[in-house]
Amino acid sequence: MLRHGLLIILALGDLLWSQKLLIPMDNSQRDHLKAYGVTFWTLRREVNVEWLLNYRGGSFLIDALPEIQRECQIRGVTTIPVDAAQLGAIFATIEQSNMDIVLLEKSPRIAVYSPPNKQPWDDAVTLALTYAEVPYAIIYDEDILAGGLSRYDWVHLHHEDFTGQHGKFWNVYRNVPWYRQQELETNTLARKLGFNHAPELKRAVAVTLKNYVAQGGFLFAMCSATDSWDIALAAQDFDMVDTPFDGTPPAPDAQDRLDFSKGVAFENYRIFTDPALYEYATIDIPASYASVPRSADNDYFTLFEFAAKYDPVPTMLTQNHVGVIKGFMGQTTNFRRSTLKRSVVILGEREGTEEVRYIHGNLGQGTFTFLGGHDPEDYQHFVGDPPTNLALHPNSPGYRLILNNILFPAARKKERKT
Repeated sequence: MLRHGLLIILALGDLLWSQKLLIPMDNSQRDHLKAYGVTFWTLRREVNVEWLLNYRGGSFLIDALPEIQRECQIRGVTTIPVDAAQLGAIFATIEQSNMDIVLLEKSPRIAVYSPPNKQPWDDAVTLALTYAEVPYAIIYDEDILAGGLSRYDWVHLHHEDFTGQHGKFWNVYRNVPWYRQQELETNTLARKLGFNHAPELKRAVAVTLKNYVAQGGFLFAMCSATDSWDIALAAQDFDMVDTPFDGTPPAPDAQDRLDFSKGVAFENYRIFTDPALYEYATIDIPASYASVPRSADNDYFTLFEFAAKYDPVPTMLTQNHVGVIKGFMGQTTNFRRSTLKRSVVILGEREGTEEVRYIHGNLGQGTFTFLGGHDPEDYQHFVGDPPTNLALHPNSPGYRLILNNILFPAARKKERKT
C-alpha cells in the first residue's frame, strides 16, 4: 500500500514538472513587449525557454514554475497552462507546418551605444528595453576602443553618425546650445584618445565595431547608425567630410575612393559631402524622393515569411502578430534596394517600391541587423519631441521587431526526435 501511494506521488510530481506555460504572441497577448521581458527574466534564472517560431505569432513555452507564473501576473503578461496532451498537439502542429522550435539557453549580455551626455532625441531600443524590464549597459567610444565590447554578446547602435559629421545637423542647429555642446564634447574626447577630431575618432570606432561583429558579436542598428556606419567603413582611409567638421575640405576624389568591400551592407551609392544637406548618401530615400508618396496614412512595410525549419534566423527576426507594419521615419528611413549587397537578406520592404526597411546579414562569425526609421510609434519624431510612452503601445508590432533581436543571441535550433 505504501509503495502504491509512493508511485502515485512520484507520478503526480512528474506530471506537475512536465506542465508548461504558453506565452501566446498572437493577438490574444495583453502585453507583447513585457512578454519578451519575462522571457529574458526567465533566461537570467538559468531556465531554458522554447521559442515556437511561426506558432501563434512566435509564442514562448516555459516551465510552469510558480515564480515564473507569478512574474507573468505581476507584469500583466498573458499565459496559458499547457498539459501533456496539449503539448503533444502543439508539437504535432509545429512538425506538420511552416513552424519550428528554437531553444533559448542563456540571457545575452546587452549593451547600448550611447554618449554620456543627454541627447535631444530618444532611443527606441532603450525605451523598449526599459519598458520590457530587460537589463542593459551603456557603452561609448572610450570603452569600445579600450576593448570593452568583449563583455557583451549584443550591441545596439541608434542615431549615431559614424562619419563624424555630428549627425549632419550643422545647417539647422550649428548655433543651438545642444549642438555646440555635443560638438565640443566629441572633439574633446577625440583629442583625449589621440585623434585630431571627431571624424577620425568615429572612423576608428566604426572599424572596432566591425571587428567585434566579425569575431562573433551581434549588432543591431537603427536610423542613421545604419548607413553612416557602413559609409565610415568604406571611407576609413581618406577624408570624406567637409571643413566644418575637421577644418579641411573633403578629398576631391572622395566618391571614387570609396571602398565598398570594407562596408558590410551597401555598395554602389553616392555620398553627400555638402554639410548643409541632411543626408549621408543615396542609400536612404527621403519622403520627397519616394516613387510612391509616403505619409502616416499610407506608409506600411511587409515582413517576409521564411521557412522556419530551414531559415530559423530570419524567421526569428520577423516574428510578429501581424505581417504588415506601420512605417516610421528617421534620418535614415529605409535602404535603397539597388544599394544592397547581394549577401544581405531582406526582412521587410515597402512593396512595389525601392524601399527596404529591415535587413540582416552575416559578417565573419557574427551578424548585423538594420531597421530603418527612428521610433516605431511616432511616425515623424522631431528633435526635442517627448519620449514615446510604451505603456500606451504594449502590442506595438514595430517595437516587437526590436525585441526579437535581443533574444537572437540566446537561440539554438532544437533537434527534433525521429
